[in-house]
Amino acid sequence: MIDGVATDSSSTPSPGGEAKPRRARRTRMTGAERRQQLLEIGRTLFAAKGFEATSVEEIAAKAGVSKPVVYEHFGGKEGLYAVVVDREMRRLLDMVTGSLTAGHPRELLEQAAFALLDYIEEHTDGFRILVRDSPIPQSTGSFASLISDIATQVEDILGREFKSRGFDPKLAPLYAQALVGMVALTGQWWLDVRRPKKAEVAAHLVNLAWHGLDGLEAKPHLIGRRKS
Repeated sequence: MIDGVATDSSSTPSPGGEAKPRRARRTRMTGAERRQQLLEIGRTLFAAKGFEATSVEEIAAKAGVSKPVVYEHFGGKEGLYAVVVDREMRRLLDMVTGSLTAGHPRELLEQAAFALLDYIEEHTDGFRILVRDSPIPQSTGSFASLISDIATQVEDILGREFKSRGFDPKLAPLYAQALVGMVALTGQWWLDVRRPKKAEVAAHLVNLAWHGLDGLEAKPHLIGRRKS
């Protein structure tokens, strides 16, 4: 089998005595395999060209199928885009909320910053799609709504910390939005420049969030176990 195509290595003698190879037999994809293929192709094209510049014809051509196959699986380009966005939002939310395991608030902030930067580094196409404004009203969400979801997770942590320190826990939502928004916008900038290194970016984010402008460290350091 070569590149998913089943081949027959035997040959049929021609009238002149020369052997002619039999035609390769293609292995038919299952419905789930085809759906996954279309999602991956759509994700790549939406990230590179955007929603408007990507056509159903191009998606179908890249997959080696006809346009009706795309409509059969997703109902059209809009349906495919919505599924791609939903998958990326869930992936990023799971990475960020799953990273919040430390007990110390400063290390929790480090973990959240690393999780977002990890996602940008490992799933760049997905992040490019998320930071674009969705052109589909019925889409499952937007980057802004995703950031709000993450901030809600951070809000609970900040609320407990505020209460233990004698601060008003009602202010936790404001600070959660401010902290998560700062990390997210910095991530958008780092998406293209990729400098400085990830750990240094995380350290500076935490430096500003933890110390404020008045108490900034000249050379911020990470307190968690992760250093890169």
